Amino acid sequence: MKFGRHLGRTGSGLVAALDVGCSKVCCFIARAEGEGPPRVIGIGQQASRGVKGGVVVDMNSVEAAIRQAVHAAEQMAGQTVERVVVSLAGGHPASSSIAVQVAIDGHEVGDADVRRAFTHGHQAGAVNGHGDGHRELIHSIPVAYQIDGNRGIRDPRGLCGEHLGVRIHFVTAATGAVRNLTTCIQRCHLDVEGYVVSPYAAGLAVLSEDELELGATVIDMGGGTTGIAVFSEGSVLFTDVVPVGGIHVTNDIARGLATPVAQAERIKTLYGHAMATGADRHETIAVPQLGEDDEREARQVSRSLLIGIIQPRLEETFELVRGRLEASGFDKIAGRQVVLTGGASQIPGTAELARLILDRRVRVGRPTRANGLAESTAGPAFATGAGLLVHALTADRAGAGDGAPHNTMPDGLAGRVGHWIREHF
Repeated sequence: MKFGRHLGRTGSGLVAALDVGCSKVCCFIARAEGEGPPRVIGIGQQASRGVKGGVVVDMNSVEAAIRQAVHAAEQMAGQTVERVVVSLAGGHPASSSIAVQVAIDGHEVGDADVRRAFTHGHQAGAVNGHGDGHRELIHSIPVAYQIDGNRGIRDPRGLCGEHLGVRIHFVTAATGAVRNLTTCIQRCHLDVEGYVVSPYAAGLAVLSEDELELGATVIDMGGGTTGIAVFSEGSVLFTDVVPVGGIHVTNDIARGLATPVAQAERIKTLYGHAMATGADRHETIAVPQLGEDDEREARQVSRSLLIGIIQPRLEETFELVRGRLEASGFDKIAGRQVVLTGGASQIPGTAELARLILDRRVRVGRPTRANGLAESTAGPAFATGAGLLVHALTADRAGAGDGAPHNTMPDGLAGRVGHWIREHF
């Protein structure tokens, strides 16, 4: 698998990642260790305020959270950072693919032929509105090559044939959402080296090599959104985001039990479950009431009532995911393996509920491709941050020896083509 290059490089073999979510802002600083996984040497985390549905709604609050998270990571690492690779869940990330073919007239495929094929792909993408004034190009990933109709080619250079074909996966997001997040980060005196859509990053952290090759769907259950990424044959083939997440579960509990949001989050964490059992009706929970400061005024409710609030929202989430996958046509390509990750996937019983609704094999994924994570940051909630490091470091290694800066959002067709050639060759 090949990625963008020079993302998040801070010098001295360091990479920095910034995950700006609806519930938390997290900064990871890691050091390269030979050809192995990155080793995390600095972690900073801050409660997120000012982000709703993955989109910045309060710049000052987001800026303050980013500053505090980055500062904490720098203090722990004993290093300062200037550039970060950033997760993106907002702006309605959309994915599409285009297949193009160019004549090579029997000679060996070279860089110029690949460049020409990709130029045609970007021209076709421009016709279809990819990266126009309203949508920002986030990723352009070659997912399959063909020579004279022969499939399964990873690198066509050096092979001979009459026609070279390439299928390109484009991911775009609303320009306004991307620029607002960029502005917040730049106000913290940081440069954005690139964006990676959140479920793609999460998949890089939690999927095994076999899952990457044979096919798997990652469902990244964040605070305000749930991301979807389909992987197969070592590439990400499809991404999407549905606007429902763990915060919606918390708000449902707050409304249904008439309790403050902070108490609803605590109750969800301590007593929540995605599926009811017969014993739940016999267990009671103390629920502080809105406007009441006296703990003696807490209402006693059955745990079954709590689960009756949580389960429908999670069912809705998985039904939305299933609908998006079926509409995309990638539900069968991904096979039967589903990996859940993200903070909301930690509600007990979530994997079992997903298994029933999606009719797939389901496991909960934790970041396994980054070393040095403390126990408190080695869970599913931190998969996106770890995946950003994997993306950045793999990209740096792929681009070693070329000091040209990388930008995931180059201007103009020529810039995008040049970006792709730097990124993949």
